[in-house]
Amino acid sequence: MRNEKQFLVRQIGQMISESDYVYFVSYDGLKVADFSALRNQLAELNAHCHVVKNSLISKAAAELKLEGFEQLDFTLGTAMVYGKGDCSAVAKVLVTFGKKNDKVASKGGYMDGAILAKSDVVGLAELPSKQVLQAMLLGVLQAPSRNLVSVLNAKAASILNVLNAYKDKVEKQ
Repeated sequence: MRNEKQFLVRQIGQMISESDYVYFVSYDGLKVADFSALRNQLAELNAHCHVVKNSLISKAAAELKLEGFEQLDFTLGTAMVYGKGDCSAVAKVLVTFGKKNDKVASKGGYMDGAILAKSDVVGLAELPSKQVLQAMLLGVLQAPSRNLVSVLNAKAASILNVLNAYKDKVEKQ
């Protein structure tokens, strides 16, 4: 393999290994202006998008000893979307852009040592944002203590009601 290709394979391997998520997207027939619009939307989420040869992706995956890459559909043109941060927001951008423009379709991805199928990418897109998930988790974690305080307040309030009733009875006599 020529030095240039070896360098590109190392670069692709570095992109895959240093990213929190990697999505592979087909883009054949997409106009340059539309592809630029997609890249701009992804850049707002700190994601990067590069067009990469399918053979170089396969060689980089082989060098990283990643299993399962052969099950992904690496035919036609492939754009690699990768980055750090909220993977569901990036998947949401890819899926919604694909709904508007039929030339863009997910081929799958790679995250946390696992290969993602097309359906996995769609599933990630349907997840709420990271902040919403954190708020939901916080609510679940706070629920037991909130319920305990409510029960304790109810008992204290019932004792107070009994004492007030006794006070009112004594005052009437």
